[in-house]
Amino acid sequence: MDTIGLTYEMAVVLGLLAFTVGLFVSEIIRIDLAALLVMVLLGLLSQLPGLGNLADPTTLFNGFASNAVVSIIAVMIIGAGLDKTGLMTKVAGFILKHGGKTEARIIPIISGTVGFISSFMQNVGAAALFLPVVSRISVRTGLPLSRLLMPMGFCAILGGTMTMVGSSPLILLNDLIVSANGMLPEGEKMEAFGLFSVTPIGVALVLTGILYFTLFGRWVLPALPEANEGAAAQSVQNYLQKIYGLRSDIYEITIPERSPYRGWTFDQLMQEFNIYVVGSSYRGQRWFAPVIETEITTPCRLAVMGPMRSVRAMILEGEFTLHKELEVFGEDFAPTKSGVAEVVIPPDSGLIGKCAHDLVFRKTYGSSLLAIHRDGDTFSYIKTEDHEPCAVGEVPFRAGDTLAIHSTWEALTRLTRDRDFVVVTSDFPREELRPKKVGWALFFFVIALGMILFTDIRLSLCLLAGAVGMIISKVIDVDEAYEAVSWSTVFLLASLIPLGLAVQNTGTAAWIAQQVLTLLDGWPIWGLQLGVAVLATIFTLVMSNVGATVLLVPLAVSIAVAAGGDPAIFALTVAISTSNSFLIPTHQVNALIMGPAGYKVTDFMKSGGIMTVLFLVVSMGVMAVMF
Repeated sequence: MDTIGLTYEMAVVLGLLAFTVGLFVSEIIRIDLAALLVMVLLGLLSQLPGLGNLADPTTLFNGFASNAVVSIIAVMIIGAGLDKTGLMTKVAGFILKHGGKTEARIIPIISGTVGFISSFMQNVGAAALFLPVVSRISVRTGLPLSRLLMPMGFCAILGGTMTMVGSSPLILLNDLIVSANGMLPEGEKMEAFGLFSVTPIGVALVLTGILYFTLFGRWVLPALPEANEGAAAQSVQNYLQKIYGLRSDIYEITIPERSPYRGWTFDQLMQEFNIYVVGSSYRGQRWFAPVIETEITTPCRLAVMGPMRSVRAMILEGEFTLHKELEVFGEDFAPTKSGVAEVVIPPDSGLIGKCAHDLVFRKTYGSSLLAIHRDGDTFSYIKTEDHEPCAVGEVPFRAGDTLAIHSTWEALTRLTRDRDFVVVTSDFPREELRPKKVGWALFFFVIALGMILFTDIRLSLCLLAGAVGMIISKVIDVDEAYEAVSWSTVFLLASLIPLGLAVQNTGTAAWIAQQVLTLLDGWPIWGLQLGVAVLATIFTLVMSNVGATVLLVPLAVSIAVAAGGDPAIFALTVAISTSNSFLIPTHQVNALIMGPAGYKVTDFMKSGGIMTVLFLVVSMGVMAVMF
């Protein structure tokens, strides 16, 4: 191997690498801005004499149109489309129903599922699709998103090592082996790997990741609760308690078959016990804000709101069953789907002089009227120190009345367009789910997935076909598609691509590799293999895993032949180890989860540092046993 000398260009690139890592670790400025700054510096420095190979100004911004970046944009839109149909909410509900609500049970289920999906789908795609699921699980369980997203993201990366189509380096490996065979003697040519040749390695790595976060997550995962959301929820509850004497807690009860309250109306039950019936379920059907004139048919389940003392009194007197948690109504009354809001009756409202019963309020507006606040007085079924209970549904509306309602956010969004109301509550998810579009969403998702698995069409084009299909079929509109894209993630990844190219084009990568290999001279075969794995790990942090694989596989094959090792195993070591990217958020998946969870680079260094070592130990150990 010819000796490579350190050049002026290489020194500048090494300086830029150090500068970039310094910005990332210190977080003096946001890392997406840091990446953009480095790209600009590359472009400007390339104009100086002797630095022309740093970057080509005509292709400097090609990263924004790269396969990886366009794929991420498309998969975010696809994920948003599936979420818009309510499908991801159902997946979250299914996981919570069968997996429980504790961190120790949720992490293995989410991480294992995403790891399996990423074994046949690009890992960033699997992570992006599950991002809304994890977000909803976080809200419904109260677990900080920061404690769920990192295990999911890391296992998405690890899952890419389970099959030969799970990650770009493994997809490239067989082609690189064919190229490398051209320089090997006939008896030493390597055989291509089969689709599941790497499965034992990948399974061991995914299990390691799950066990790592399950057993040690309490120490290595950052606890970054969404403080603003928590404070907002608490302030809303305090406000309702102060103004209306209401608590926003929902309880689920069962009325038995032979209950004496069979045939009563919900209205009678509410007035009898000073509670609100806000949901009902009978024979598998559920109703949100059921009409209060509805008669009770037993056995049934009800979702009720009111003071705990009133609920307990009702349970004792009626011999009802109080459930510890929302089993049937968990999805309907999740904070992401419904909550308490305030609306005002304006002077020109057509509802003035009418009452809730006249309007069949619940059926018409899909909301439960809880209370009316007027001139310092409050009308509600709930008895408090400040006011006596009354049939709030019989109180005629006046101009200026403030109504406290329990509503789905979808129904509240519709009320914002109704001139008979002025919606005072502004901090709520303004989304209208489109469950009728779930068929189209699944159709285009399956089309995109099928193209990825069974054709040679470019990944970004396959995913864009699915994304555009969802937009055309109105699963999601264009503005919503733009909003679904995390542009900070896009700019972070696109801006780092020129730096990776500079590392490769200036010969800096080859120079670093040669220095490391010189240090490894004379080591035993297992030591050389470990050194190659460490080198691949370092390279994938500062350049694309594809670039690192293309660069290092020929070097690894040459080392193996010279040392008497198996060149195919050394080549596989490179392709596996380029997935060992957990230390800093330069991997697409890490960049994707960083913003939503509020992670800092130091969080990745803390959790990812241990994961990096575990990856090396487990992957090397399983390969030693297998091969």
